[in-house]
Amino acid sequence: MKLFLDTANIAEIRKGAAMGVVHGVTTNPSLVAKEGHKDYQSVVRQIAAIIPAGAPISVEVVSDTAAQMAADGKRFFKWAPENVVVKLPTSAEGLQATRELADSGIRVNMTLCFSANQALLAAHAGAAFVSPFVGRLDDIGHDGMALVKDILDIYSNYEFKTEVIAASIRHPLHCVQAARMGAHIATIPYKVLEQMLKHPLTDIGIERFLADWKTSGASNQ
Repeated sequence: MKLFLDTANIAEIRKGAAMGVVHGVTTNPSLVAKEGHKDYQSVVRQIAAIIPAGAPISVEVVSDTAAQMAADGKRFFKWAPENVVVKLPTSAEGLQATRELADSGIRVNMTLCFSANQALLAAHAGAAFVSPFVGRLDDIGHDGMALVKDILDIYSNYEFKTEVIAASIRHPLHCVQAARMGAHIATIPYKVLEQMLKHPLTDIGIERFLADWKTSGASNQ
């Protein structure tokens, strides 16, 4: 399972990329606004310069008509053609724009997916990725990971090429569950990436090894 960072924070992306475990980035208007960015194009190009060559960067539209979504998507694509994936809402307008962009060779990530039916339609429309929102479903008492499994099963039955991005990840257990189910990607906040790495026994072991080495008087030269 690949890992994307769900952020518009350039410092977080740099740190994640330096670890060698980041395969892409997802953004949205809320994340961009949170970081105080004013120039969306500049942010996307900065991200493209940090992450591995050709890694996907999902750039979300803020339009509500198919024609404008498609126009925005084509404009975004020019910012970083090797990276940009246009992020569209799972709606009738979004589906129409997805088909137009897909026919033009531009990848689409259909976001705000909350049902298997929506995911089926997204695949038929030509979406390269679909993003079921696990955490938001959990928040209202539904099993978000069950949706991920349903989508994966349906796509497998009919050999759809659309990749499933487990999104709205809240904690490391979500990542384990998504990986066990076979999700292609999980997009996670940087905080969750840090939590995935941490374990108290690892910390204790490192401290003990370093202390033992120091007291041994040995040299590593």
